[in-house]
This record gives sequence, C-alpha cells and structure tokens, in this order.
Amino acid sequence: MRAKRFTLVDVFSAEAFRGNPVAIVHDADGLTDDDMLALARWTQLSETCFLLPPDDPRADYRVRIFSSLREMPFAGHPTLGACHAWLAAGGQARDGEVLQSCAVGLVRVRVEGRQRAFAAPPMLRTDAVDESLVAAILPAFGLRRDEVLHARWVDNGAGWLALMLGDRARLLGLTPDLAGLQGIPIGLCAPWPGGDALFEVRAFIGGDAVPEDPATGSLNAGLARWLLDQGMAPPSFVIAQGTALGRAGRIHVRSDGTDLWIGGVCSTRVEGQLFP
Repeated sequence: MRAKRFTLVDVFSAEAFRGNPVAIVHDADGLTDDDMLALARWTQLSETCFLLPPDDPRADYRVRIFSSLREMPFAGHPTLGACHAWLAAGGQARDGEVLQSCAVGLVRVRVEGRQRAFAAPPMLRTDAVDESLVAAILPAFGLRRDEVLHARWVDNGAGWLALMLGDRARLLGLTPDLAGLQGIPIGLCAPWPGGDALFEVRAFIGGDAVPEDPATGSLNAGLARWLLDQGMAPPSFVIAQGTALGRAGRIHVRSDGTDLWIGGVCSTRVEGQLFP
C-alpha cells in the first residue's frame, strides 16, 4: 500500500504543545476497519482521524474517527483537526465554511483565522442522571453527593455524563479511580470566578489510551448547550480544560441564536508520511 500523508494537529490552544493533539491520515481509502483501529491504538492519542472522499454530494470530505477502543460517531477536537488538515492539504472553504460528513451526518465547520469552529450537533440525551448511577460513580472521584450541584446527561453522540461541582480547586485536585467509572465517559465542570474562562472542565474515559482528555469538543458542546438552556452562561464564553495536565486548552463557545459554535485555535505540529 502506498504511503499516505500524515498530520498531527494541536487543537484548542494558542500555546504550542498545550492543546489536544489529533492524528489525521489523508486519503485513507484501502484501510480496513481493523487497520484504522490498530493505527488509533498505535498513536496512543485520544482519537485518530481518517480522511476519505465524501459520501454525500454536499460534503467536502468524509472523516472516520477512532479512539483506542472503538469508532466514534462524532468527536469535537478531531472534527476541527480534520478540517484544519484538509485545508492545509489544499482544500478550500466555501464562504468561510467547510461541510464535513461523519457518522452523525453533516457537520458545518467555520474557518475564522487560526480558529476552527463546528456547529454543535443536536443532543441525544439531556435528562437528569439517575441517583443510583450518581451514587455508583461518586466513589471513583472521592466526592460526596453534596459536592455535586448538578448531574446531567449531555450526550450528543459521544455518551457524555456531566457532573457540576461548586469549587474549581476541588475539581483540579481530583485523582479518580478510572476502574470505577462504570464504562461511561464522564465530564466534570466548575465555575472559575475571576479566571480567563467562565468554567473549568475535566474529562475522563476509563479504559481509553488517554484516560483524561486535555480538551474535549463534544463534551463542551453538550455542556455549553445545557449551561445556556439553564441560563448559567452568556451567549459567548470560554471554557478552560487541561489545567490539571499542564495544558492550556481554551474552548470558545458562541451561540448566534440559531447554531451553537464550538471552536478554538488549531495548529499543525507534525507533517509527514505514514507507511501502512
């Protein structure tokens, strides 16, 4: 099989090597599902993307997204990284937008200088988390029930469950037992009074190659929609993530009244060839 273009993109940070890296394999025709999963496990990143010709005449390209565990129907920072890599390889935005095809359908991506922003997909689940499940999860974090202000599903395709705490320092000090996460992707957030972001977020996926994600588009898209619906955030705000890992993720949220846009700075850090 011929060599394929390979790109590593740093997503959601203006500071070099302090965002969330994603690997992109261009022209991924010929790779099987097993090939893609094996490569995703080999990169040891939270996700690896595979660019393919569009399967919808309206789309600019198709992307398949794999974690080390499975194919993902949608993920945020891979969506932005894939768009950035596609543009860097010669793709052209149309009226400042790119239309991506993935397992959840068509996703619009805006191109705004160094930033890329995706239109958040619709929510699949937004109900309160059953108290029995909350009780089963909290010991993994060493949290008491009275420390959790809200427990909600914020699932837009990635299965996220969210816990809101009242104390950012408490959030940053957590050292969870990943085996106790019940196999559920769990995001935690807390307000950051006086900070350069409105909220701090952490994201955990038990069993994945990257158990704590440095900056998570899908989680923050779900959180942002819930925060806006509850009147806990303005139409435009910033979320910080990755602080506990020494990263400087900054996720920019903007609601224009019709769409919810989740964006951040994207930068190419590695460009080369992959020999499957």
